[in-house]
Amino acid sequence: MSSIAQKRGFGATAWDFMTTVDHKKIAILYLAAGGFFFLLGGIEAMIIRIQLFVPDSGFVSAGLFNEMLTMHGVTMIFLAAMPILIGFMNLVMPLQIGARDVAFPFLNSLGFWLFFFGGLLLNLSWFLGGAPDAGWTSYASLSLNSQTHGIDFYALGLQISGFGTLMGGINFLVTIINMRAPGMTYMRMPMFSWTTFVASALILFAFPPLTVGLFLLTFDRMFGANFFNVAMGGNTIIWEHFFWIFGHPEVYILILPAFGLFSEIFSTFSRKRLFGYSSMVFATVLIGFLGFMVWAHHMFTVGLGNIANAIFAVASFAIGVPTGIKIFNWLFTMWGGNIKFTTPMLYAAAFIPSFVMGGVTGIMVATAPADYQFHDTYFVVAHFHYVIVGGVVLAILAATHFYWPKAFGTMLNETLGKITFVLFVVGFHLTFFIQHFLGLMGMPRRIATYLPGQGLDTGNLISSVGAILMALGVIVLLINIVMTSVKNVKVGNDPWGDGRTLEWALPSPPPFYNFKQLPFVRGIDTYWIEKMEGREGITPAEPLGEIHMPNGSILPVFISFGFFVAAFGCIYRTEQPWGLAVLIIGLVIAFGSMLLRSLKDDHGFHIPKSELMDDKDKGVRA
Repeated sequence: MSSIAQKRGFGATAWDFMTTVDHKKIAILYLAAGGFFFLLGGIEAMIIRIQLFVPDSGFVSAGLFNEMLTMHGVTMIFLAAMPILIGFMNLVMPLQIGARDVAFPFLNSLGFWLFFFGGLLLNLSWFLGGAPDAGWTSYASLSLNSQTHGIDFYALGLQISGFGTLMGGINFLVTIINMRAPGMTYMRMPMFSWTTFVASALILFAFPPLTVGLFLLTFDRMFGANFFNVAMGGNTIIWEHFFWIFGHPEVYILILPAFGLFSEIFSTFSRKRLFGYSSMVFATVLIGFLGFMVWAHHMFTVGLGNIANAIFAVASFAIGVPTGIKIFNWLFTMWGGNIKFTTPMLYAAAFIPSFVMGGVTGIMVATAPADYQFHDTYFVVAHFHYVIVGGVVLAILAATHFYWPKAFGTMLNETLGKITFVLFVVGFHLTFFIQHFLGLMGMPRRIATYLPGQGLDTGNLISSVGAILMALGVIVLLINIVMTSVKNVKVGNDPWGDGRTLEWALPSPPPFYNFKQLPFVRGIDTYWIEKMEGREGITPAEPLGEIHMPNGSILPVFISFGFFVAAFGCIYRTEQPWGLAVLIIGLVIAFGSMLLRSLKDDHGFHIPKSELMDDKDKGVRA
């Protein structure tokens, strides 16, 4: 590490992580926090499956079951899957496009801390009178009648978290549009950067409807506004529209980065350029576009009418076309390739049949007349878990093994990785495949128990055993992470030996400024091109010179903490004498920190050329 890095505090202390604006350290924060919430959501899922292990179970009460069910969904979608994927976007995308950081490093840090404090607020509801209990969708008729503050924590926690995600999406869009390295045209961008770009555009347009819906729900709950109160002229169906106009693009916000990660893995371990790159790019864009045209297929049974149902059914069928293009392109990428079955490649191979099964049942539930039978049964639970777990979670596990060396400079153990793979994938199919049949037999979603003699005993038993296997797989992964961190065996810039894109040209982990000289991109898979021509690094696009980098800041923590405090005051403002004071104090902390940021000119610092010349980094050929 250069002396300038040490002087600027780019070590690995807790203070550094709290003040950092380096996209790679923020990525580690996202991965760590998202991983923690993933474990939390997994524990909630295990409690659900233990409760349903046998008929007439009394493991938890019906009320606690509703809370577990709600928090499992909210935690896994908002606090685990999306932040972990944003972590990988933060880690990889700036490296892939040849940038030194994201466009707005301060906002990048603020986005993480807003997400973190929003998630913390949401989970503190467990200790403050009860968690949300109206399902992860929080339909208005249920959420308005909920007697605890759980729904208030839901509304305010998701708003704080959502603002962080929205900032991240805008940041990634600006970064990709403005900060690509010389020669990095849009049609030379790696697929993961493309899927980050489209997913960020979806965030930009999908999160505002959720924010509006949450604002209206907050005003209904706290100020008696009656937007959703039917008795006072409101309309509960409007909440469903707001939620699903966000909720269906959210599926693609999750699955598109997963597609991008698998595209990198297929290409790397097949030792081939991605088949049909242009069609993959256009399919990605088309999925993003069509993703906004299908939200009411979640609402076939609310009475929108046959014409509306038919339109949304056809649009839902149409989205299968670009997805199918991707499936065939991945298969053709492997076809004739020199395949190396590493742990990430095993996940990628398992992903195709798993996700296709989720897609096939998606077509089934998108058929409006059939959906009347499937709706609110375990068939739908099985369908969306095949999409989210069979697509997104498998991608997260694959990417964890694939990019671990790039983030931390050490390799996860391959043997333990393959044990995790077998336990998790076998457990996943055991858990959710049988649920299709439970649904067809009439088992409703969200029920806390069932009676013996209904024919549901064996299916639920198998499903719960599968969940235990998945949990064991995650435990093996945690053991792998601990063992790898303790041994701390360092690896080089391209530990897999088959890296194709720019991130593999850099040391592992990369220096805080990424590239000493911005790279010159000569085509798709530019690092592979350089390797094939016998070069050690990447052709530079500029002479070696001083580099300007931003300073770290603690202000994002204070801004986010201010809103966190204010939320408590807002929830308890009428019940507790301190409520209004806490609300005001929180807002003063948040807006005071913003004011301080606007008054303080922070011009960053320069890394002189002499420091870079002393650096041992070989990632870019001088």
